[in-house]
Amino acid sequence: MRAFFQRKRRIVVILVLLIIGATGIKAYSDKDKYFEIAKNLDIFAAFYRELNTYYVDDLPPEKLMHKGIEAILEETDPYTDFIPEENLDELKFMATGKYGGVGISVITDSVRTVVTDIYEGSPMDKAGVKTGDLIQSLDGKPTKDMDQDDISHMLKGAPGTTLQIVIKNPATGVETSKTITREEINVRPVSYSGMVGNDIGYIRMTQFTENSGDAVSDAFALLKKEHPAMKGVILDLRGNPGGLLDEAVLVANIFVDRNKVIVSTKGKVKNWDRDYKTEGNALDAKIPLAVLTNRSSASASEIVAGAIQDLDRGVIIGQRSFGKGLVQTTRPLPYNAKLKVTTAKYYTPSGRCIQAIDYSRRNDDGEVESVPDSLRKSFNTADGRKVRDGGGIEPDDAVEPTLLSQVTVTLLRRQFIFDYATQYYYSHPKIAAAGSFTLSEDDFSDFMHYLDGRNYSYKTKTEEALDNFQATARKEKYYDAVSKEFDALQAKMKHDKKQDLLKNKAEIKHLLEEEISNRYYMQKGRIAQSLVTDNEVTEAVKVLHDSQQYQQLLH
Repeated sequence: MRAFFQRKRRIVVILVLLIIGATGIKAYSDKDKYFEIAKNLDIFAAFYRELNTYYVDDLPPEKLMHKGIEAILEETDPYTDFIPEENLDELKFMATGKYGGVGISVITDSVRTVVTDIYEGSPMDKAGVKTGDLIQSLDGKPTKDMDQDDISHMLKGAPGTTLQIVIKNPATGVETSKTITREEINVRPVSYSGMVGNDIGYIRMTQFTENSGDAVSDAFALLKKEHPAMKGVILDLRGNPGGLLDEAVLVANIFVDRNKVIVSTKGKVKNWDRDYKTEGNALDAKIPLAVLTNRSSASASEIVAGAIQDLDRGVIIGQRSFGKGLVQTTRPLPYNAKLKVTTAKYYTPSGRCIQAIDYSRRNDDGEVESVPDSLRKSFNTADGRKVRDGGGIEPDDAVEPTLLSQVTVTLLRRQFIFDYATQYYYSHPKIAAAGSFTLSEDDFSDFMHYLDGRNYSYKTKTEEALDNFQATARKEKYYDAVSKEFDALQAKMKHDKKQDLLKNKAEIKHLLEEEISNRYYMQKGRIAQSLVTDNEVTEAVKVLHDSQQYQQLLH
């Protein structure tokens, strides 16, 4: 027995020594780390001083330092960034959705600059500028050969400042000079809200900026007021890159009652760890809810979708989300610069982190990789459903994304659908309401005639695959033996562009209808028209109408 206690005592002593040793090692390691930081900062300062003093040519200090900062940031994630004073407007826009400007979007090439969208109520809208108009000059400078960034920079500016702009009407060719006074442009977080059919509400949210929660709340309350028999609601977060975490909690609170954890954050600074809970009563904690996501739904969008899923409050429909489970904080730097730094990871109510890419692990060439399926862990929702971490939010009801044909992609890329919509607008005084408008057979035939003589050549995916196969055969010296077979295959696969137009008539027609609706009813018109043929929306409506399927997906 004594021997047993002696052995036990020795084990305890050894454990204590190990603990003390580990503590000492940690203290030493911390001290050593800070010494290394101080040492290398001294080396860097001395290095730059000597280089600047003796190098044969002058070295621009700002450019050189920024390159050094960029090199350091390459070792972090893409969301940690240095923001100099001159770029603070971009940071402000990300947080508030506001900027000084004229309220348009443009696209430019070496020949022309075209207005592609106009924000309702903006200075350009008030000045009578139309989508499809051509911008010839800005403050006397021709836009031809001006790049996109320079044009964007000139269009923006402090509210109250003026911009001299020359606009060319694409139908008449008449040029008009306008003086536009810039205003504060507020990009609305809710780009559209309305009804799909008679009894399903729909809200599209594009970003999580200041007051986003209030905007969604107001949209939902209005839908309920105007449609008291509403049987369900769709919250569309597709393409929403995220934004403010607090606003995500407020959006979730619209559908989730008070005192529920929506998201938790954990990072290096433990005092900053926090649980974010709903604080008020839900506007409606029971109405059937469908949240739409795709590969571009990220950050705050995933917080909302993850909370709704983990609390079994609604169904997620569409495709797996992006997988950004990181939280950024801004820190002040000298001379009004900012550091936007990743300080924590966020966790959904079930305890999972949906971060898909592990930036802490890099291979030999510095590349980062996604979290492998073998390392993804399972968690349980409130009602016991299995959900997994490390790969975004996986939908409860997966819908394959709509892929456009090669001919349609080419027509979009060459701006032929856009330009035809402009032509259509100037030859048709009015059209049916957005969502009810249909392009007639005669109109589609007219579009095909419009394409006559225009170059929209392209290669199908099959042709591209055959070209690659052919190149490999040449490289491996097999081509001569099978050249006749290659020629026969190419002849059989040679596509007829007009036949491709007819084969893909439905999708081309839908895109024309959306673009034309945008000419008459602006962005809201485009969205309303798109909902008619939206596969994810159609699926969501079906699920919300079928209470049995809805409950099966939740349980």
